[in-house]
Amino acid sequence: MSWHLDGQTPYVEQALAGGVPQRVGWFRFYFADQRWEWSEEVQRIHGYEPGTVTPTTDLVLTHKHPDDRGQVAATIDQILNTHEAFSTRHRIIDTGGHVRHIVVVGDKLFDEQGEVIGTHGFYIDVSPSVERTQDELVTARLAEISEHRAAIEQAKGMLMLIYNIDEDAAFNLLRWLSQEANVKLRRLAEQIVDDFRNAGLTANSHSEFDHLLLTAHRRIHRPDGQAVNG
Repeated sequence: MSWHLDGQTPYVEQALAGGVPQRVGWFRFYFADQRWEWSEEVQRIHGYEPGTVTPTTDLVLTHKHPDDRGQVAATIDQILNTHEAFSTRHRIIDTGGHVRHIVVVGDKLFDEQGEVIGTHGFYIDVSPSVERTQDELVTARLAEISEHRAAIEQAKGMLMLIYNIDEDAAFNLLRWLSQEANVKLRRLAEQIVDDFRNAGLTANSHSEFDHLLLTAHRRIHRPDGQAVNG
């Protein structure tokens, strides 16, 4: 995944081009100064036009649903102390007053010296949707007729089970992860299936799945034995 501190635009920004609504975006959180970075889509999820907001911890918490705010504040304190991978499902209230259901998954963010300096990952909006965009319908149909449907369907099923999200959200997440890492959807799905099967549903903690999901692209190898992004 293109999580480098070089100022380059992540692949997801390319995926969001063209005005097609997407419901997944990236974030970064730096421990030293508690500085946040949100992708354009995460800004939109919160109801902001890109470039009009500078996220802070106070702003992050302000948008959380009152019933979920304590849980999220505790999660932030936990990752500040443990520097571990995490995931959380909660509600936010956007600038228009709409309640949105969100899954956030994060993993360790390293600097060039290999020191943990923060956390990074993605937001996925899993709010119920009355209708799907034409783009989503076409993409879903293409996945269904793909010769590699089995791996994609299995990966979707695992994500649905572990993160308690619906089929559309699971596919949108897989597609976003493949675009962000610049790897084929089928190969990423196969790697996630293998990783999750090896971990088993009795993994020591949910953070193990979070870490495996966010690092799956690193374990995909070309025929010559080299890592795809290595």
